Amino acid sequence: MVTEFAAAKVNLALHLRRRRVDGYHDLETIFAFTAFGDTLTAEPAATLTLTVTGPFAAPAGVGVDNLVLRAGRALAAAADIEAGARLALDKQIPVAAGLGGGSADAAAALRLLSRLWGLDWPASRLEALAAGLGADVPARVRSQTCFGSGRGNSLSPWPVDLAGIPILLVNPGVAVPTGPVFAAWDQYDLGGIEAGSPLPMLRNDMTAPACAIAPAIGDVLEALAATRPRLARMSGSGATCLALFDDIAARDAAAAAIARHGWWLAATLLR
Repeated sequence: MVTEFAAAKVNLALHLRRRRVDGYHDLETIFAFTAFGDTLTAEPAATLTLTVTGPFAAPAGVGVDNLVLRAGRALAAAADIEAGARLALDKQIPVAAGLGGGSADAAAALRLLSRLWGLDWPASRLEALAAGLGADVPARVRSQTCFGSGRGNSLSPWPVDLAGIPILLVNPGVAVPTGPVFAAWDQYDLGGIEAGSPLPMLRNDMTAPACAIAPAIGDVLEALAATRPRLARMSGSGATCLALFDDIAARDAAAAAIARHGWWLAATLLR
């Protein structure tokens, strides 16, 4: 049996630049990854199957469109092999929460099955294959802090080391569909992201439209700001919000204060 960790993603900043004629958006973002996430295991089998457990197993589903199974089928096809695996996913990342759980699971499946099937493909080759699974999947292959542009799939290193920074993730328990949030953007380009920019000077342009759709996001941001973090911001298209702290004690004190709201939360570290 082999095991692979699927790290939850956060967007430390997300600047929308323009709506493209194909309906997608050009954007600039800082992807970062946490020590909190899902766990995927696999063992040899004649066919490709998946079982899902954990607190978010039900919304993740195990149908043929599950990204883990799609990733497995795509890798087998690209390698021109007939191979199976008995996959088991422990689903800890909330679904439709702005944490990229499905994409993280797909990338973990590529890494895991590449080992299980004896392919041992380099990350660059897996990233190329991941692009066919979704614009945000390639960044999850390495799960390292990086700058994303275009649709988020043009990746380059972020020059500031953020590993070890305490982070608190909070979700009010509402699912926010990405499409309507993008559609509600006012289309004002407020500028891009300069390499190495201090995080407090940056922003998430999807915050206002997401709060209009799910006002509870604003409540979370207000509660996080009251804990006086280094930074409080929504991740992706929501509904999860994040706060960065100077030390673990400050993060844990904030988590204790936030817990009274009954929201989902995870106290962890940036990788």
